[in-house]
Amino acid sequence: MTLRLTLISPATSGSPRDVGFDDDGPLGPEGIARAESLASAVDPTARAYSSPSARCRRTAEALGLSAQPVSALAGCAMGRWRGRTLAAVAAEEEAALGVWLSDPTAAPHGGESAREVRRRVGDWLDGLRAGSGRVTVVAEPDVIRAALVHALGAPDEAARRLDVRPLTAVHLSGRAARWNLRVGDPLGPAEAP
Repeated sequence: MTLRLTLISPATSGSPRDVGFDDDGPLGPEGIARAESLASAVDPTARAYSSPSARCRRTAEALGLSAQPVSALAGCAMGRWRGRTLAAVAAEEEAALGVWLSDPTAAPHGGESAREVRRRVGDWLDGLRAGSGRVTVVAEPDVIRAALVHALGAPDEAARRLDVRPLTAVHLSGRAARWNLRVGDPLGPAEAP
């Protein structure tokens, strides 16, 4: 039996430069409209889950999914950096940011390390693989990166090299204790069977 997992990154509101770490702000009308326009590309019959953030839950809803929020799919807990932009953290804690960006075991902000996120997400992913059928997950970009690194057995450092754009899908299929990856499909009109 094969499990087919689609990981979708959430819609965004505003400029990516203005987004803060672990910022659970609402999804604005533009992001909602973009997600709603892509709803036909998403399988509404798949089991659906989401990161617990407001933007992931709202994106899933706009895509027509009744997604169950899962705490294991939460974005990285960013400690004292929560809500701050990358530019603000770089201006005040340049050395700490450098360590965090280069060492997946570091958590100078007092939250989680990238490795801790990968382990948490990987445990959830491994549990999911025991099933079969279609599953759709709307998850924060760092959760998608962690899932991919785990599925491929890649080193934790590889996560920082994966770019996850808003409202894109990544596909994993799992069976026989391994995952296969299909990368980077933009969401668009549904493909013909």
